[in-house]
Amino acid sequence: MALRTLKPITPGTRFYSVSTFDEITKSTPEKSLTVTLKKSGGRNNTGRITSRHRGGGHKRKYRIIDFKRNKFNIPGVVESIEYDPNRSCRIALVQYQDGEKRYMLAPDKIKVGQTVISGKNVELQDGNALPIGKVPVGLFIHNIELKPGKGGQMARSAGTSAQLVSVSDGYAQVKLPSGEIRSISAECMATLGVVGNSDHMNILHGKAGRKIWLGIRPQTRGMAMNPIDHPMGGGEGKSKSGGGRLHPRSPWGQLAKGLKTRKKKNKSNNMIIRRRTK
Repeated sequence: MALRTLKPITPGTRFYSVSTFDEITKSTPEKSLTVTLKKSGGRNNTGRITSRHRGGGHKRKYRIIDFKRNKFNIPGVVESIEYDPNRSCRIALVQYQDGEKRYMLAPDKIKVGQTVISGKNVELQDGNALPIGKVPVGLFIHNIELKPGKGGQMARSAGTSAQLVSVSDGYAQVKLPSGEIRSISAECMATLGVVGNSDHMNILHGKAGRKIWLGIRPQTRGMAMNPIDHPMGGGEGKSKSGGGRLHPRSPWGQLAKGLKTRKKKNKSNNMIIRRRTK
């Protein structure tokens, strides 16, 4: 999971770094666990762009990941560690005793041939899944459910994990990667360990074209636009919002720095013990 830098023989490779892919043991995905991935270009069902700067990129196949880990008390052996173009972490192909194969998020330092299992009373080993209420306080977990049986939704990207703070009265308090402490039902499933490929955050793209490969199109600064195109456009020379010193904002006038956008009546507000911003 290390990085290597390229010899600077061109301007694009001068600041270019890439993963060594040392942990990858198989180059082609399991065909039965892949489906076609259609690109939206950031457009909704009416054809309007709702997410800007999306489009293009390399063609991909989507790997079906087992976020629920609901094959209880059936051991599975890790057959391979694979690259997934749809996420920052690696994925592990698991062959279960009943013959079924499934993909799971690969925890740090997981090895081919290792046995993983999910259930209520399983060994405390990285890669095993169990209800949060059965996890000892202080351990690191990932792929955490918010509702029992819905599948993991939190701490799924490369190098992330959450720490169990306490368990009482059917609820567990978990410290998330953002620093937020959140209350979650003790029946929700979670996987032990830290998500692998922690060096992903240190990758330097080196050139604009590499972002295009990922399906991320160029972005123009608001200050470089005209007043009709952006609230921060216009002005004589280099100016903030047409010559004034107004706060940065989106093309539709939404303040970009410091404005709280979370709804005050969210049902999940009572599940947040401590906000990440204190």
